[in-house]
Amino acid sequence: MSPTFRSLHNANYRRYAAGGVVSNTGTWMQRVAQDWLVLVLSGGSGMALGITTGLQFLPTLLLAPFAGLVADRLPKQRLLQLTNLGMALPALVLGLLAVTGSAQIWHVYVLAVVLGVSSAFDAPARQSFVSEMVAPEDLSNAVGLNSASFNAARLVGPGLAGVLIAALGGGAVATGWVILANAVSYAAPIAALRRLDPARLDTPAPQERGPGAIREGVRYVRDRPDLLLILAIVFVVGTFGLNFQITSALMATEVFGKGAGEYGALGTFLAVGSLAGALLAARRPRVRHRLVVGAALVFGAIEVVAGLAPTYLTFALLAPVLGLTSLTMITAANTYMQMNTGAGMRGRVMALYLMVFMGGTPLGAPVVGWIGEEMGARWTLILGGGTTVLGVAVAAAVFLASARRRQVPQDAVLAPF
Repeated sequence: MSPTFRSLHNANYRRYAAGGVVSNTGTWMQRVAQDWLVLVLSGGSGMALGITTGLQFLPTLLLAPFAGLVADRLPKQRLLQLTNLGMALPALVLGLLAVTGSAQIWHVYVLAVVLGVSSAFDAPARQSFVSEMVAPEDLSNAVGLNSASFNAARLVGPGLAGVLIAALGGGAVATGWVILANAVSYAAPIAALRRLDPARLDTPAPQERGPGAIREGVRYVRDRPDLLLILAIVFVVGTFGLNFQITSALMATEVFGKGAGEYGALGTFLAVGSLAGALLAARRPRVRHRLVVGAALVFGAIEVVAGLAPTYLTFALLAPVLGLTSLTMITAANTYMQMNTGAGMRGRVMALYLMVFMGGTPLGAPVVGWIGEEMGARWTLILGGGTTVLGVAVAAAVFLASARRRQVPQDAVLAPF
């Protein structure tokens, strides 16, 4: 088997990945449909888009440490079935409200929070569950393939959602049918999880109940400068750079005067580069923090260039480059955190990682939406990319200075990719 796909020799991982492709496709369809529904209900408000995105990720910011502790204490195979059901229900309710013409903007806000709560518990369990399905030497490959699966779905989902919304009339009712399709798609990962062979899972012993377990995870990360560097980078990029849901919608509608089909196509173009980045990551046997720094810097610079794109075609051609650089950074950061963390601590560490990475969105998304309304859509990319470059450069400089104080050998700090 090709080294790019070597984790697929594992039967449990094959089933898990297959269920993920179906669910991820539905998730990307809903992302486009939900954003379009918000635009319809709010009269094209960028601020409303930012609020919706922020509310959806707010539970991650608030609940991630507790969710990570739950992931370390409960069997992840069972926990993930419950979280997938918890994400299907708000999609079902929102879809029915939209189809019946009853949806209002506050419904979207409330259900975004409900979805976010289930997602907050799903993410650390899903991230750390990969290491229970595959051998340690295949972990980097499996993380890369997970990203490839997510972005393969991203190739299909946004474009399909855009086509369906346009074909069904382009209004709120049309978005409702797409959101209902996502609700049904959660049946695939639930069925896949039920079919996994427990005997072939390397399940660590559940962590004992006791006070201070969350603080223990925080201390573990605090005492690791390399992990702190990764967390600083993903916070900056996640808060200021990765607001494509808002920026793509505003660029497509306000700057270039396009409709749902062209907006959905931008997500597909972005996914082309993201899929390429994920497949390249799957071939990489190990990851060093230098790769995370470099990819984040290049991503920020390309985002600034995208903000200056003169035409829709130019913007669309830059989208795959944005996808490639952002996915390289995300996959490298995720892999580094998992491969350099002890098994008994992995759920809590990955929860902190996700809290910093995804939890920054509630802070950045409303600001990005406000910038889009007050200064124009282009400035959401220009300022977001510029802030990313500056923030990553500062984090790397602080890490290098700390390494010199600790007298860490320079070749260890700046090791090859």
